[in-house]
Amino acid sequence: MAKKILGIDPGSRTTGVAILVEHNGSYSAELCDVLRMEKMENHNDRLQYIFDEVTKLVKKHKPTQCAVETPVYGVDPLAMLKLGRAQAAAILAITNQGLHVEEYYPKAVKKAITGNGNASKKQVAFMLERMITLPDEKLTNDATDALAVAWCHHTKSGPIQASGGKKPSHQNNRKSSWAAFIQDNPDRVK
Repeated sequence: MAKKILGIDPGSRTTGVAILVEHNGSYSAELCDVLRMEKMENHNDRLQYIFDEVTKLVKKHKPTQCAVETPVYGVDPLAMLKLGRAQAAAILAITNQGLHVEEYYPKAVKKAITGNGNASKKQVAFMLERMITLPDEKLTNDATDALAVAWCHHTKSGPIQASGGKKPSHQNNRKSSWAAFIQDNPDRVK
């Protein structure tokens, strides 16, 4: 059975969405796109749009698992509030379809891809290109970030599980080393 993970990088003006598919040990992006709300003036309209579009994605692609990036810092408190609301709209759209959602901090996402929680977006994109069959078109940062969230969840969740066997979703606080990274990611060692 193919494993399908919906990854979301929430934003109040652009929200990255991706579907990572794992089938017989190979990985591809079934979807890697951005929901664009830049032209919408009203924040509530943007939230409704995120909710509606994520609902449509879940119904159309039928992911087996879902993951969302958690906003953790920002200079502007109002911007952080809007970001949190965008995340909540995406989470509610998923949970209303009966699916569980895991949350991951940005550093955990970067670490799952590159082994370094402080990696640049360029480094993350480079590694994703090496591990996953991507669409031919050039991907935006938000779309790539959403795919990275899905990959992070894949590395943390292991084989498809029933909802009872969840691992903790916030992995940043765990002490780590290269040995632990290799142990957690044997498929990434060449």
